[in-house]
Amino acid sequence: MKKTKRIIEICANSAQSCVEAEAGGASRVELCASIPEGGTTPSYGEIKAAIAHTHKIDINVIIRPRGGDFLYTEKEIESMLYDIDLVKSLGVHGVVFGCLTKEEDVDVELLNKLVAAAKPLSITFHRAFDVCRDPFVALEQIIEAGCDRILTSGQQPDAVKGIPLLTELVKRAGDRIIIMPGCGVRENNIATIEEATGAKEFHTSARSVVYSKMEYRNENVPMGSAAVTSEFETVETDRSKVAAYL
Repeated sequence: MKKTKRIIEICANSAQSCVEAEAGGASRVELCASIPEGGTTPSYGEIKAAIAHTHKIDINVIIRPRGGDFLYTEKEIESMLYDIDLVKSLGVHGVVFGCLTKEEDVDVELLNKLVAAAKPLSITFHRAFDVCRDPFVALEQIIEAGCDRILTSGQQPDAVKGIPLLTELVKRAGDRIIIMPGCGVRENNIATIEEATGAKEFHTSARSVVYSKMEYRNENVPMGSAAVTSEFETVETDRSKVAAYL
């Protein structure tokens, strides 16, 4: 029997990363800003440039107004709805979002509102799922809301540790929703996760360090958090690393 093709989604932090993901053979990107915070909604310009410079890869955009938890205020919800309208007008393939109550259950009312605003785009419920109190209740609620997939590490720090729950989620989901393992998926463990869980779609970063071309450098004046090791280094999707997953 012919093996089903592995689908790779790349967590892309820029339009250039989208270009690299496409060149490496990925099927889809999740375009984000602020990846150290877990990803936030990218700018209009970044989204438009990603669309302009790619040709066949599916672009999904994260709808997340800030880092931190997934309990949103009225104004944050308003901004999420505006962002959904914006990305729909730009013609992206899909959106990625998640929302929880203060008890860390799926906020079903808000999820239904976001899904209604996003349709007919493809919809992924992101790793807010991984901090839900009951993953099996959350699974059914997300299916009922009409989402197409769930990005999850199996409620563990990485997808390898999450294999037991991922396996059960894939089994329970059947053909009703896609369970997409993510977080810590690497070229040296993806086959193990795939074989153990039965998952067919996988989320990874496949990034390399990009070094600044600045010749004069004043490293005494930081522009951001002290947690940043060097402001003369960034990261970007690497097409050769993407290809290694296929």
